[in-house]
Amino acid sequence: PSLKNMDAMTAAIIGLGFNASAYMSETLRGAISSVDKGQIEASLSIGMTSIQSMKRIVFPQAARVALPALSNSFVDIIKGSALAFTLGVVEIMAVAQSEGASSYRFLESFTAVIIIYWIIISAFGYLQNILERRMNNVY
Repeated sequence: PSLKNMDAMTAAIIGLGFNASAYMSETLRGAISSVDKGQIEASLSIGMTSIQSMKRIVFPQAARVALPALSNSFVDIIKGSALAFTLGVVEIMAVAQSEGASSYRFLESFTAVIIIYWIIISAFGYLQNILERRMNNVY
C-alpha cells in the first residue's frame, strides 16, 4: 500500500504506535538494565543459557519495574487518540464536537465524553492494580 492511499485511521494508528513505541522501548531498556548483573552471572554459572537467564531471571524482574511506566504509556495512547480527529478520524471527541455544534449542548456532549474516558481509564487502572499485586506476590 502506498502512503498516498492510506486512510486516516491507519495513519493515526501508525502515528500513535510509533510515538508510544519510542517511550515504551526506553522504559523496557531501563527496566532490563535495572536487574543486577550479578544475578545474570549467577544464572550463567549454574548452567543456564543466556536465553534461559533472560526468560527466567531478567524478564520477570524487569516486568515488575516496567509495569507502571508501560501502563502510563497505554493511558497516553488513549489520551492521544483524541488527536486522531486532526487527521479526519471520527472518534469520540469528534462525535461530541459535532453533536454539541448541532444541538448547542456542548456541556452535555463533553460531560458524556468525560464519563466515558473516566470509565475506560478507571477500568484500566483497576486491571493494572490487580496485575501489580499479582506480580508483587511472586516475590
